[in-house]
Amino acid sequence: MTLQQLHYAVKIADMKSMNKAAAELYVSQPALSSTIKDLEEELQIEIFLRTNRGIQISPEGEEFLGYARQMVELNHMIEERYIEKKKKKSKFSVSMQHYSFAVEAFIQLAQELSLEDFELAVNETKTHEVIENVRNYRSELGILYVNDFNRKALMKIFGENEVEFVELFQCDVYVYLSKTHPLASRESINIEELKDYPCLSFEQGEKNSFYFAEEVLSTMEYKQIIKANDRATMLNLMVGMNGYTLCCGLISDKLNGGQYAAVPLKQQETSDVMVIGYIKRKGFPLSEIAKKYLYLLVEMTKDQGK
Repeated sequence: MTLQQLHYAVKIADMKSMNKAAAELYVSQPALSSTIKDLEEELQIEIFLRTNRGIQISPEGEEFLGYARQMVELNHMIEERYIEKKKKKSKFSVSMQHYSFAVEAFIQLAQELSLEDFELAVNETKTHEVIENVRNYRSELGILYVNDFNRKALMKIFGENEVEFVELFQCDVYVYLSKTHPLASRESINIEELKDYPCLSFEQGEKNSFYFAEEVLSTMEYKQIIKANDRATMLNLMVGMNGYTLCCGLISDKLNGGQYAAVPLKQQETSDVMVIGYIKRKGFPLSEIAKKYLYLLVEMTKDQGK
């Protein structure tokens, strides 16, 4: 096994295409395929599954690529520091469920750092991708929530992926809707009052488990439900269709504008408090940038948390 083979494998995984990776690496597609085949035979695992739709990463391949990325990155750091004599940029990446407050904290972090000295990345994405990005070292932190419903399942998934969850703060459940919504002026709203309005939910793709839902009460039978892929579309649906979603109530007027409201959901038979927190790789200390980001995140939300 060579560093070149590891580099090739990581590039294929990133490009999600053998042909595109070959072009990026300036090698022929047959030569790249042969190199990966030799690596798979040596490891006695199948890293990539070849299908009619292209390549997919196998479960064993996902685990292997997590280690391969570390080796490739470490080699790159050594070359920059000792061979190319470059000053290494400090890097930080965070993945998150669709939380505007978490994006706002990231923006504040970027504004407080010298961007010439840092390389930052933010990924607002599906729940399972948040977990995968932290597991595979694509992101140092993942921002998501747990509650009484999904806690047991998610903690099991966290353990299987070698990540750990750390609580930041707790929030009650709110109804997030447009200020033009007929119920927006209420002091609180119960579920029954929402039955004739479309419930909005973030699409979770193939991993569409109730436990991965970003909205609480995901197992309820809603009369109308609309799924969206991004936060901008979700906000448009709130205005255009009087849609609503159930969330932690931490909204960012700075990013989303002042036309949305978070109204407390009347408590049901059992309280369903949302615990907002972060996941990180087990056994890995946080970087100073990650600590700074978490500090800004808590400071930004401490007056709104429960």
